[in-house]
Amino acid sequence: MRIARIAHPEGVAFVAVEGSGDDLTAAEIGDQHPFGPHTFTGRRWPLADVRLLAPMLPPKIVCVGKNYADHAAEMGGEAPADPVIFMKPSTAVVGPGAAIKLPADSARVDFEGELAVVWGPRPMRDVPASRARDYILGYTIANDVTARDQQQADGQWTRAKGHDTFCPLGPWIETELDPADLAVRTELDGEVRQDGRTSALIHDVPKLIEWISRVMTLLPGDVILTGTPAGVGPMRAGQQVSVTVEGIGTLTNSVANR
Repeated sequence: MRIARIAHPEGVAFVAVEGSGDDLTAAEIGDQHPFGPHTFTGRRWPLADVRLLAPMLPPKIVCVGKNYADHAAEMGGEAPADPVIFMKPSTAVVGPGAAIKLPADSARVDFEGELAVVWGPRPMRDVPASRARDYILGYTIANDVTARDQQQADGQWTRAKGHDTFCPLGPWIETELDPADLAVRTELDGEVRQDGRTSALIHDVPKLIEWISRVMTLLPGDVILTGTPAGVGPMRAGQQVSVTVEGIGTLTNSVANR
């Protein structure tokens, strides 16, 4: 199932996205949350007639750095033996089509296309890798936008990763997906800049769940960004960045000055 959050003429709703190609329909979920089992109100809209929002407003966003060896190399270091985690604030989240706003105090803001994991309905801690997929709601696409100069200047990543609009998510959550070997591609103004596969993740999704849940309780709707492949680079106002993950779709955002 593809679960989305939309703005329609009467408000905001969670929906199931049905159909294929350009013939997509949004069917309203009656429970007004994305966790099953689902009931439906019977209201439906052509997806083209509503606005896609970020599919989840997560309590927290946990990110993984340098989780592809080729990206670690392009950043000038070796891949870490254990996952390196950091966090983005929920205020960084925007949805498909929204503008990534470039802060005036940064001279370089980069795209980082990623597969994202959406946690399911149960708060959980100390989840073994062997059970991790039992508790995942599904998967979506993220752009881990980064003020690269601030990251290098600060030595830690909160400011560089935490600006408003620095976590585009969408277009929806795909609940039926095997994340083991998916293509991850980022295009800037239609030119491919990143082209990797999740099979190259140093620490796969189950291992990341185990590692993170040793540290903190995962809450319903938490989002985990799994890392970005090589090819990250800067964006400027007026450009458009699109991240495509095989089996999910494409997340597209414009870039603008703040």
